[in-house]
Amino acid sequence: MNSTINRVIENICSQKRLSFEDGVNLIGSHDLIGLGTAADRLCQKLHPEQYRTYVVDRNINYTNVCTSGCTFCAFYRDNDHSDGYVLSKDEIFKKIEETISFGGTQILMQGGLHPDLKIEFYIDLLTSIKEKFDIHIHSFSPPEIMHLSELNDLSSKEILALLKNAGLDTIPGGGAEILTDRCRGILSPYKCSADEWLRVMREAHLSGIKSTATMMFGHIETLEERIVHLEKIRQLQDDTGGFTAFIPWTFQPMNTALFLSAEKMTGFKIGGFDYLRTVAVSRLFLDNIPNIQASWVTQGSKIAQLALKFGANDLGSTMIEENVVRAAGVDYRMSKEEMISLIEDLGFEAMQRDCYYNIISRNGKLTP
Repeated sequence: MNSTINRVIENICSQKRLSFEDGVNLIGSHDLIGLGTAADRLCQKLHPEQYRTYVVDRNINYTNVCTSGCTFCAFYRDNDHSDGYVLSKDEIFKKIEETISFGGTQILMQGGLHPDLKIEFYIDLLTSIKEKFDIHIHSFSPPEIMHLSELNDLSSKEILALLKNAGLDTIPGGGAEILTDRCRGILSPYKCSADEWLRVMREAHLSGIKSTATMMFGHIETLEERIVHLEKIRQLQDDTGGFTAFIPWTFQPMNTALFLSAEKMTGFKIGGFDYLRTVAVSRLFLDNIPNIQASWVTQGSKIAQLALKFGANDLGSTMIEENVVRAAGVDYRMSKEEMISLIEDLGFEAMQRDCYYNIISRNGKLTP
């Protein structure tokens, strides 16, 4: 174990925060076992309980029509594309009914930046869902909030208030990608800026809406830019305390404009080493965010299981339905039973949680 990792472990023991320079040194380290040891030690300190968690929910992509044209996305369609769609309320209701029948407690609704869906569409949808179902609505990432702000000539704060009043409970951390203008100028030049993403999250937190935060990595970013991203998340969490979890996940290149324009570059495919290293550094650097979520959707079940020993304490969602990553050529699937088995194989109990990380069932059985 090298001297940098030893110093990190000393900092953990003495509760000293890692500096930006520490983060840059760690993300460039090849001492994967040392990083994992340090991250696991901190995870156990933050989560001494002898269980690890998962959530049962469904991703509902209510539309794939999007004006953003992100070069990393294989899911979106232009407004006039024959494959473009907007789900009806009845279609969404059927998906929610099925989710509840599987023991699901929340839905994650995200869609493209549709040019014709005004705020009334979203208010009606949320109100209708809450009238029919007892389910947590975890929906509409900052790019969608900013899009609605511009489309309806309302401030992002006003949009958040309208959605909250209609039934929105929490918002996902999607659309963060890498929070630097250089990366966003290449990846998503027509989407909200890094500052706008952070501002929407700040406004949501201050209005009582909790959220997650994400980082999509393994494309055009530098290792240092990953730490810039983590530092911005950490600074906002210091101010608001509104992030419930951090979810780092890897860019999936197939069928994307970014990959196709790179003349078959192979450097985009992130393997288990870099993924686990980034999970570990995320746990070590984000000392103020309680939960780190593994990403089996992009890495598969075995690497996600390893992530639970590299700083993650949550295996994420069963994802009864997932369309965005699958459009990029990755189609991992995992049942609730397999998630429970993966957690138990590590010597932990498997606990089903809700969006706020409250425990609602143990080993697949409801808690009293």
